[in-house]
Amino acid sequence: NTVMAAQMTDAHRRFLQVLMSNGITEGSEARKLHQHCCETDKVYYAHDKLDDFISTINSHLQPLFMQIRKGISEDNGRAHYAVVNLAETEVTKMASDYTETELELFRKTMDLIILSENGFASSTDILNLADQLKTKKMKKKEVEQVLKAFVEDKWLSEKNGEYTLHTRCIIEMEQYILSNYQDVARKCNICHSLTIQ
Repeated sequence: NTVMAAQMTDAHRRFLQVLMSNGITEGSEARKLHQHCCETDKVYYAHDKLDDFISTINSHLQPLFMQIRKGISEDNGRAHYAVVNLAETEVTKMASDYTETELELFRKTMDLIILSENGFASSTDILNLADQLKTKKMKKKEVEQVLKAFVEDKWLSEKNGEYTLHTRCIIEMEQYILSNYQDVARKCNICHSLTIQ
């Protein structure tokens, strides 16, 4: 109730704006941003109150079906924060940035990654999807460009020609993945977050 009653200050708004423009923010950067926003707007700052600060923002985002969510990177175990649109639980979150064909490629890439043994899909396997697209066939060069955009926009991560879901994607699409890949999606026994790798 205290959190629900808390006012959204300029510091909260500034923090939210940066998070939204970043797409995803690493935990240490979020803590620095929290301090900066509080000091800039001359509101009380406590280094251990980031979660409370975010809870206040979330209470005001609730009617908009949005939420700041915390997720853990599978690469390094670090916390990350992303603003999630709860009203959109599918890959449609990406619809404003990508064409229908590119979204189909993403869905098929997601299938490869999630259904794989290790949570990765090779660039070769993804390039081979170019001929299997129903919306419109893509040239391999086009697929390479789209993959590059998925990595730049933090939907996919790439290591040595192998692709996996970026932490941003896991945070934003957790419910979609859990409901669409029920038989294979798994959660970590320790932190109870969705695990891909």
